[in-house]
Amino acid sequence: MSKTNRRNRPTNVEGLQKERTGIPGFDEITGGGVPAGRPTLVCGSAGAGKTLFAMEFLVRGATLFNEPGVFMSFEETNDELATNVASLGFDLKQLIADKKLIVDHVFIERSEIEETGEYDLEGLFLRLGYAIDQIGAKRVVLDTLEALFSALPNEAIIRAELRRLFRWLKQKGVTAVITCERGNGTLTRYGLEEYVADCVILLDNRIENQISTRRMRIIKYRGTSHGTNEYPFFIDNEGFSVLPITSLGLNHKAPTQRLSTGNGRLDTMLGGKGFYRGSSILVSGTAGTGKSTIAAHFVDAACKRGERALFFAFEESQDQIIRNMRSVGVDLEPYVTRGLLKFHNARPSNFGLEVHLALMHKIVSDFQPNVVVVDPVTNFLVVGDLTDTKSMLTRLIDFLKLQQITAMFTSLTNSVTDVEDSEVGVSSLMDAWILVKNIESNGERNRGLYVLKARGIGHSNQVREFRLTNHGMELIDAYVGSEGVVMGSARAAQAAYEAAAAIEREEARRRKQRELQRKQELYEAQLVALRGEYESERDQLIKELEEDQKRESMVASQRLEMARLRHADIAVDIEENGARKGRKGTQR
Repeated sequence: MSKTNRRNRPTNVEGLQKERTGIPGFDEITGGGVPAGRPTLVCGSAGAGKTLFAMEFLVRGATLFNEPGVFMSFEETNDELATNVASLGFDLKQLIADKKLIVDHVFIERSEIEETGEYDLEGLFLRLGYAIDQIGAKRVVLDTLEALFSALPNEAIIRAELRRLFRWLKQKGVTAVITCERGNGTLTRYGLEEYVADCVILLDNRIENQISTRRMRIIKYRGTSHGTNEYPFFIDNEGFSVLPITSLGLNHKAPTQRLSTGNGRLDTMLGGKGFYRGSSILVSGTAGTGKSTIAAHFVDAACKRGERALFFAFEESQDQIIRNMRSVGVDLEPYVTRGLLKFHNARPSNFGLEVHLALMHKIVSDFQPNVVVVDPVTNFLVVGDLTDTKSMLTRLIDFLKLQQITAMFTSLTNSVTDVEDSEVGVSSLMDAWILVKNIESNGERNRGLYVLKARGIGHSNQVREFRLTNHGMELIDAYVGSEGVVMGSARAAQAAYEAAAAIEREEARRRKQRELQRKQELYEAQLVALRGEYESERDQLIKELEEDQKRESMVASQRLEMARLRHADIAVDIEENGARKGRKGTQR
């Protein structure tokens, strides 16, 4: 392929070809597998897993990549090998019958070997070459070198024969894995093998605090870059699994979708919609505060949405968790039956931190859950110190975030220390933190819950009383009195007092309303009486005015009549007596 070098001059570079091993995690840390057509040295102490690694390299090649292989053993017989690897699900006899694998046991008796100047590996080359040609093998395993060279104390001969062996394998064009024992203070027994091999892998089975942890390290890899850290691995009934991460960094996505917590009131405290998908949530508190119950409600809500949930429990068994959650109205067993919920229950002391991490990594990859619960993370302090535990959890959190998995971690805090402490130093890595605590007052203990932080979510800053009932968990508004938050029976007493006060205030209000109504009716009655009196007096006055007018009219008429009878001048002005003016003229 064409590349550009540092001086910006185009050049054609053919990179190192690699052969995939099919071992989960190993191909990632090596950038593609072992070097194709070259020998790879796998060294380690007894029980490190060298033979199993080499056998899986062959079996995966035959079953996954259709590449036949030859396994030449200098220690174990064919039947012993077939029996030993059957526990991993490898059927060697079937692969042999299908012409995909040849297992050849070469018996070497040290007493029959005599060191001479003509000693060489010509017989081995003939035997191995025949097996390769017989099935067209692409992969070869030699297990182990010590058995082959155990009778040769001369270092010069060993070095020469090692170089010749490795050169012969390269000429055959096969990808070889060669196992060897670790020496005293050296990678290999002779201290020579690692110098002639193109790739050197160290397997280590380390005991710390009486707990075994398997680790792998790529010591050397010619022609390519590779991971240089120690990587934990474990061997289970499916073979090798290597954890290919130390820290995945901060390149994960940030979804905007929200997920319910499983409780409506808690969702309300988190902006009404719950957590962001792919976020990490910490639920911390002292013993008996309901951390596992909150986690169970979270899992129950996920399963109701049809999502897959994985529950890592390090304190209780699966049946115990299912039984206990039924008492609070959460039945998880149907989800287990339907395959939506998977439990992994183990004591932390069963493995070291790295093996726990590798095992959780593998289970998550196999089950592909949408949500994960780890209950509780503080139990890992049993098998590691604070620094190692925080490092392990950091890698786990990074891995889950990269997979867009919403994870809830519970943490048991010490009642003596500050409750706003995760005990394992991971609170700063969490996107949301819910704290549950016991609040003692009036001779009783009650639970309180509040959201300590929720990144990107407008959340409540109030403390809620947290109750566990036979129909689930309840969050109740806590009363705030002169002495702080009031819960439990004190809250009930406060509620009764406030209810009585409210009744008294309502009665006083009604009493005032009745008084107002009475006064209004009184004022209206008085108004009606005054109106009647006014109308009566008005009618009387109007009547008197009409009578006065009539009298005046009558008097005026009488005066006119008297004036006519007296033949008085009609034009006489009688206006001062109230009579109207007469018409002009004289009486005849």
